[in-house]
Amino acid sequence: MPDLTLTCRDCGQPFQFTQGEQDFYNSKGYTQPSRCASCRATKKAQRNDGYGDSDYGNSNSSYGNSSYSSGGYSSGGVRGERQMTSVTCSNCGKPAQVPFVPSGDRPVYCSDCFTQFGGGARSGGRSRY
Repeated sequence: MPDLTLTCRDCGQPFQFTQGEQDFYNSKGYTQPSRCASCRATKKAQRNDGYGDSDYGNSNSSYGNSSYSSGGYSSGGVRGERQMTSVTCSNCGKPAQVPFVPSGDRPVYCSDCFTQFGGGARSGGRSRY
């Protein structure tokens, strides 16, 4: 598959769509871009919601999108102040601080009891509590 010369729909300038880019786009199921890299960057900067772009042929695509899943961080990459809630441990009765507001339908443990019961082990399974 040879490199293609495409014309940008925004600025009208020709741009190269290389064989490697074509292979990548095809593997992801994207259509060929209709904007040059500069116009794509400008368009991306203008979007407010940060999701999808018709240039990639898939409005739910996260390609080229750094804000698709922020993992709890704000768009600047800086975590806001964590709100802690004072609770009493359901096992030992000691006061504890937790980073959520308990709903009341499940026990809440201090960090020592939580560790003792196998919580926070990141084994992929849920604890029995």
